[in-house]
Amino acid sequence: MQNTEQTTVNWPIEFQPNRCAVHVKNELEIAASAVNVWSWLVHARLWPTYYNNSQNVNFITDKESSILRENTRFTWRTFGVNLTSQVREYIEGERIAWDARGLLGLYVYHAWIIIPRDENNCYVITEESQHGLVARLSKFFFPRRMYTQHQHWLEQLQHMAKQGLPPNNLGCEQHIQKCERVHLNVDNHA
Repeated sequence: MQNTEQTTVNWPIEFQPNRCAVHVKNELEIAASAVNVWSWLVHARLWPTYYNNSQNVNFITDKESSILRENTRFTWRTFGVNLTSQVREYIEGERIAWDARGLLGLYVYHAWIIIPRDENNCYVITEESQHGLVARLSKFFFPRRMYTQHQHWLEQLQHMAKQGLPPNNLGCEQHIQKCERVHLNVDNHA
């Protein structure tokens, strides 16, 4: 059994699921290393190559980078909506979460947790809570769309991670080494 702290999103108060119009949780046992999964997930500019619900990812900060880090700000399009996001939680190789703002008061918090099982398997949780008119309308007209799309993202993330690291690691060698150290420490203390 996993430690509850390890598998629970650190929700900002305003995004606690019981305070939001929309909340969805997806999870998947992934037959790939946590290092590979993390590497694909934090390479936001690669999302459109494997997740068709993501387009036009552009960094506002770290413009030369393709890797999300703490406080990275970026714009992108998903579910047909243009968003401006900022990474709000970042624990290398383990957790990442960003908020997003869009039209008509859409305000979102999307979190990811990666839990290594062994060197070739991990468990991934992703949760999102939303406020705003667009969130309420989407819940009414497309009640399962976000769950379905996030499950697709998890499945495609698994597919990419099974193939290995992103092409040429895109400058993420230091991140990979740090992830390996983090997961080695987790395994040694388990």
